[in-house]
Amino acid sequence: MTVETKSDLLHHIANDFLTPTDTLADVREYGAGNINDTYLVTTAAGRRFILQRINRRVFKRPEWIMSNIRVYGEHVAARLAAEADTPGRRWETPQIVPARDGRDYALDAEGGFWRALTFIEGARTYAKIRDVHHAREVGYALGRFHNLISDLDAGRLYDTLAGYHITPRYLAHHDAVAARGDFARSPEVVYGLRFVEARRDVIPVLEDAKQQGKLRLRLAHGDPKVDNVMIDDVTGQAVGLIDLDTIKPGLVHYDIGDCLRSGCNPLGEETEDIDAVYFDMDLCRAILQGYLPLVRGFYTTDDYAYLYAAVRLLALEQGLRFFTDYLEGNVYYKVKHAYHNLARSLVQFKLVESIEAQEADIRAIK
Repeated sequence: MTVETKSDLLHHIANDFLTPTDTLADVREYGAGNINDTYLVTTAAGRRFILQRINRRVFKRPEWIMSNIRVYGEHVAARLAAEADTPGRRWETPQIVPARDGRDYALDAEGGFWRALTFIEGARTYAKIRDVHHAREVGYALGRFHNLISDLDAGRLYDTLAGYHITPRYLAHHDAVAARGDFARSPEVVYGLRFVEARRDVIPVLEDAKQQGKLRLRLAHGDPKVDNVMIDDVTGQAVGLIDLDTIKPGLVHYDIGDCLRSGCNPLGEETEDIDAVYFDMDLCRAILQGYLPLVRGFYTTDDYAYLYAAVRLLALEQGLRFFTDYLEGNVYYKVKHAYHNLARSLVQFKLVESIEAQEADIRAIK
């Protein structure tokens, strides 16, 4: 597709989500997501919204995503309306912008699935946590999210990504790819293979706890990384969680584990200085200080007991996914070069080692 035809397509699709009185002013790429194609649309009147093409290779039923977002949005709106205002704080949820035909989405000539969501003004996301105040706000955002949906029946939402965060499935896929052996066995690859093998017994820890009734199936965000937390430009407070495609039945431990995994790595998952990667305990404490007060109303003793297992596992899981994708030829994640996913996996494996070395300190946080 040429740049010109791509531009034509974007303008055509963006116009599908304009009101009769709107005029399109600009469409440009936005964010750095690894899955969907995301654009920021601006109208002549200055109204802005997010336009996305859903990756149908990843999300087989994108209409389920839209149903989940609508159910979630309506539930949260009702909860917020019923609660007393929190002084000095706002909380916003991206709302669906309907297409001109009234649907939640639009299709292009090739069957591409497009949707639009409201843009949260006066706030931004950050790739990495800046300081302990930011960390506390990231924890608050996830805690606020979990609190708001704690009474939403998980059965009302579709499973938009079957197997997501079911770590034993990722291991099974890894084993199948590794068994083929059609990849170069560089020292880094040999290290990765041995690293995964040495931690094979860690993989089922959360799923086993779920099967044993220790952890309960609830609703989870699915991808509460630091760069999905909106921070107010003026107050520095968290005002919302974005990237709602993976809201679905799951374990809240997937969320808090992933939040800590991404938030407590000061160098970020794209760093090339792998030897310098570490899990920052000060950031971990701050995130949990923001998170735990908001979930105490529904957290159980077992929920607290599995927090360390969650952060260790989610770092291992993400490393396993990057590593397997590299071995398979980079078929899932967007990459900038052939070794990108391998480098990403080594960052996560280094993070796992740092988490393991600080197990006692992590378990001591209340």
